[in-house]
Amino acid sequence: MRVEFVDLKAQYRTLQAEMDAAIAGVVENTQFVGGPQVQSFEQEFAELIGSHECISCANGTDSLYIILKMLGIGPGDEVITAANSWISSSETITQAGAKPVFADVDPRYYTMDPQDVAAKITPQTRAIMPVHLYGQACDMDALKILCQDHGLHLIEDCAQAHLAEHKGQRVGTFGQAGSFSFYPGKNLGAYGDAGGIVTSQAELGRDCRMYARHGALVKHDHQMEGINSRMDGIQAAVLRVKMPHLEEWTLRRIENARAYDRLLEGVPEVTAPAVRSDSRHVYHLYVIRASRRDELQKFLGSKGIQTGLHYPCPLPLLPCYRYMGHTPDDFPVASQLGKEILSLPMFAELSQGEIEYVAACIREFYAG
Repeated sequence: MRVEFVDLKAQYRTLQAEMDAAIAGVVENTQFVGGPQVQSFEQEFAELIGSHECISCANGTDSLYIILKMLGIGPGDEVITAANSWISSSETITQAGAKPVFADVDPRYYTMDPQDVAAKITPQTRAIMPVHLYGQACDMDALKILCQDHGLHLIEDCAQAHLAEHKGQRVGTFGQAGSFSFYPGKNLGAYGDAGGIVTSQAELGRDCRMYARHGALVKHDHQMEGINSRMDGIQAAVLRVKMPHLEEWTLRRIENARAYDRLLEGVPEVTAPAVRSDSRHVYHLYVIRASRRDELQKFLGSKGIQTGLHYPCPLPLLPCYRYMGHTPDDFPVASQLGKEILSLPMFAELSQGEIEYVAACIREFYAG
């Protein structure tokens, strides 16, 4: 048996007729950048998340950068983000002219540790950027209090957390703005790069939209120098076909995670992902902690099972941040996780038989 890490072809087959018609409609009407598909997507996604506005852009990385710039964050400022994330979370801080400051993570939930965040706040801190990693919401109560007490902006990185919730509230709506990625492998994915910003602050939304469109809301009326970060019409059409199915797909991911939990119970070498109370984990990734991780990954590969590492090296220990002089001891939890985490196949169309096969192979490895 072969088990894909993510099978986008299986998703396409379930939507093929509708998807093909939507893409053909964009081509027929030559609405390649912007247009009614993009406008409709923005309205529908904002409503889905529970935000006043969605500003579409070219990719999720741009969405973080645009938020930072439009909040006035720049040289001399510091922004605290998580030590275990994709580099977009930190490189955009540097691109805005500020300094990324890394906080360690919770050993149970793998998200930003509010106590370590509090210890990293200085007079130069302007914002906290929590990352809702793997589809699990951060401890937003604690982080909101820190922002309120210190007068900081709260910027949510929701790239892996479409429809994730904390105490019934969807991520992306807790702070000044939320950033989403619609990269193809995401829970809501386009057929290329795409991203979005959600905010309920009208002035910030206007500024973000202006900056992403060369600094103009009306052509040739440039109020500022901006960048070119616009969503393609085809990507908006693809996302609009998928969006009505997102809740159903999310429930399937949760069911798949529960199946993994049951089948891996009793394997002492494996720790299944925990779910924060009063939260909804949407399982963009199903990440276990495993002893002899590298050997296990190689064994699963020999059995036709694709896996991933998210992420093998904490951000502050990457070569590009060597100038900061960090060591693994500065981030003990993130450093240990980097040696143990393994992402198993996870997507809505994953079958019970495939999950059982993955779990059986894991049990076989440790029984040997």
